[in-house]
Amino acid sequence: MKKKLIQINTVCNTSTGRIMLDIQKKAEEEGGETLSCIGRRKVNQNLPCVKYGGFFSFWFHVAINTAFDKQGYGSFFATKRLVKRLREERPDIIHLHNLHGYYIYLPLLFRYLSNEFQGKVFWTFHDCWPFTGHCAYFTAVRCDKWKENCNHCPNKKQYPVSLLIDASSKNYRVKKEMFAQLKNLTIIVPSEWMKSLAQQSFMGKYPIKLVNNGIDLERFCYAPDEKVLQKYHIPNDKKILLGVASVWEKRKGLEDFINLGCNLSEEYQIVLVGLSKRQIRKLPPAIIGIPRTDSSRELVAIYSQASIFINPSREESFSLVTIEAMACGTPVIALGTSAVKELISSDNGIVLESYFCEDYLAAIKKIESKNLTRNRIRSTVEKYSNEKMLDKIMRLYVE
Repeated sequence: MKKKLIQINTVCNTSTGRIMLDIQKKAEEEGGETLSCIGRRKVNQNLPCVKYGGFFSFWFHVAINTAFDKQGYGSFFATKRLVKRLREERPDIIHLHNLHGYYIYLPLLFRYLSNEFQGKVFWTFHDCWPFTGHCAYFTAVRCDKWKENCNHCPNKKQYPVSLLIDASSKNYRVKKEMFAQLKNLTIIVPSEWMKSLAQQSFMGKYPIKLVNNGIDLERFCYAPDEKVLQKYHIPNDKKILLGVASVWEKRKGLEDFINLGCNLSEEYQIVLVGLSKRQIRKLPPAIIGIPRTDSSRELVAIYSQASIFINPSREESFSLVTIEAMACGTPVIALGTSAVKELISSDNGIVLESYFCEDYLAAIKKIESKNLTRNRIRSTVEKYSNEKMLDKIMRLYVE
């Protein structure tokens, strides 16, 4: 893949950032020249990576979005610098990831992509934001306005939060005009669920390629570690019900865990990873809260200790944490409302169609009665390897 690749994403950490960096590393291994451009947080020190957003541009962008629903219309000067760098680098491929996150002025970027850039453009849809007038997800509020024209957004006060103006109708029309004029775009989606949604949207005119996300299966495997359990005061004499998220917001199902904790017997202990300090302070005694960790060793130890991994998220375009848990041999209970159901089979877990407390309690007992082995569970996710994901993307680049 002896081409020049530039990728653009909000950050170079968390799940989308890790995917971006894995692609970059693979492209370099195959002889490509690469650069990752991010808007926020720290740059990666091991691969060519530059940040274009800054403190003031970020908070100005947050302010205009919070007041006027203008995600993608701040950060003008940061984006001007980014486009200048793109012109100088003259890449063969530009791979877009998340363009929301208060760091891109969309008109500048897409004017360049539409009128000047002659190479290939790929865009991975990590969520639904590219084809809605406001939100990243809409399943929980049962909204399908995005199919025709967004308006009176029921998610206006969800990320990206707008407290005053509802500009979803105008945002939708402008996105449709801006995004749908590219002549050299291929869309990548991580799941059949996301593919179906994208095909129904105004972006359905473009080629849409399914490439499941992957994980490092050598890193994520059964490997308990008593020191990690002691560090977080996790008991080793109880059945651990585990939940993991990078951000615990409403759609992730934190309330489901709280309700479940009030109805469990003492043989169980709920452990949640990825909570903020404020969320941890508000937890009931039945739940152990752990802040977000970048240590895969710690995560593997916690996954390996868990009896059951529970993913109560209402909306996911894939779910790396679910795959990570199963790679460590832990069975899963998940909701069937989005892409996570595609990962679950009778050999590794249970899919719930509703999220009442009694449904979770029944599913826990059913999982325990299935007597699933860790080896059997792990075998179901070996197709979701980093290598397979990256090989598919490299092939798309050179087609």
